[in-house]
Amino acid sequence: MNTAQTLPVQSSHFDVESTVCGSQLTVLWQHMVQQACVCHDPLVKGLLATGIRSHSDFASALAALIGRKLGDRSVAADALTELVSEGFEAEPEIVCAAAADMVAIRERDPACPDYVTPFLFFKGFHAVQSYRVAHWLWLAGRRHLALHLQSRASELFGVDIHPASRLGRRILFDHGTGIVVGETSIIEDDVSILQGVTLGGTGKHTGDRHPKVRRGVLIGAGAKVLGNLEVGEGAKIGAGSIVLENVPPFTTVVGNPARKVGTRHTGMPALTMDQMLPPIDYII
Repeated sequence: MNTAQTLPVQSSHFDVESTVCGSQLTVLWQHMVQQACVCHDPLVKGLLATGIRSHSDFASALAALIGRKLGDRSVAADALTELVSEGFEAEPEIVCAAAADMVAIRERDPACPDYVTPFLFFKGFHAVQSYRVAHWLWLAGRRHLALHLQSRASELFGVDIHPASRLGRRILFDHGTGIVVGETSIIEDDVSILQGVTLGGTGKHTGDRHPKVRRGVLIGAGAKVLGNLEVGEGAKIGAGSIVLENVPPFTTVVGNPARKVGTRHTGMPALTMDQMLPPIDYII
């Protein structure tokens, strides 16, 4: 259901450089309700009603979605929905960050025709929002419950984000499958990560041992970034690369081990999703 011709492009309503909150969140939700009314497929109408139209706002719909997705025999869906709603009341920033993530997905992903699509169907989005609730629980000292949500999200979505890691806003996990984010990882705002990426450690030592990914970074499919290193602002990591050293800001790296290619760029590759590499001046 593509409503791009009937609804304004989101950038005219939402500032993708900020958290989507307040009146912006209300406008976003109104767009989503409109979009949910466009599809008349009898097999999907019930899903759209349950997921969107039966709720009064974005927060309640998101809480119900996470509860429905992650609920199981251990923690029932209704109880989990109530828990998520409690988290949203305690930390409204979780809801604002989730909305900003969704707007960023609509902005960057050419396979995303509207807001309803990532909200209901994109497991990368679902995994990140499940993490946000688990992170709230982790910080509140409810660590076993946080780890339970991590485990459920990993089982369902194929995305494993440790609840102690720190994620910013406007995060895109494109496709999502196989992404692993270690315990002491940091992912700043405006980062795009494709499937199969690992932000991991290099051994069994404890402490600060995972990557720090700065704003605007694009990490291509299958890349492995290992150790307590820094991927500088606006950097680009080519698909399949193995990164074992710091990556300077606005630099492209590729290969195993990853090495710099081309000249320093100026843009934020995460926003353009441009995965093309500059000419590579080596011969195998």
